[in-house]
Amino acid sequence: MAALAWLLIPLFAVVGAAIWGSWVQRNKTIGDVAELAGYARFRDAMERAHSAAPPAAPLRPAPEPAAATPAASSTV
Repeated sequence: MAALAWLLIPLFAVVGAAIWGSWVQRNKTIGDVAELAGYARFRDAMERAHSAAPPAAPLRPAPEPAAATPAASSTV
């Protein structure tokens, strides 16, 4: 009877591996189609938002070039 118990352990392992293998190989493309369609809608919306918006003004004006200061003359 003990030998039969030891033979059942590999049998359960094989059955468990078969169940796990069938679960891993399931068809996963169903969700991808919906996600890709949502991404395409997002991309289209972003393109429309950027084409309709006026060009952005700079946050602060560009600094004007500093006036050239004459070189300090040394008085002796």
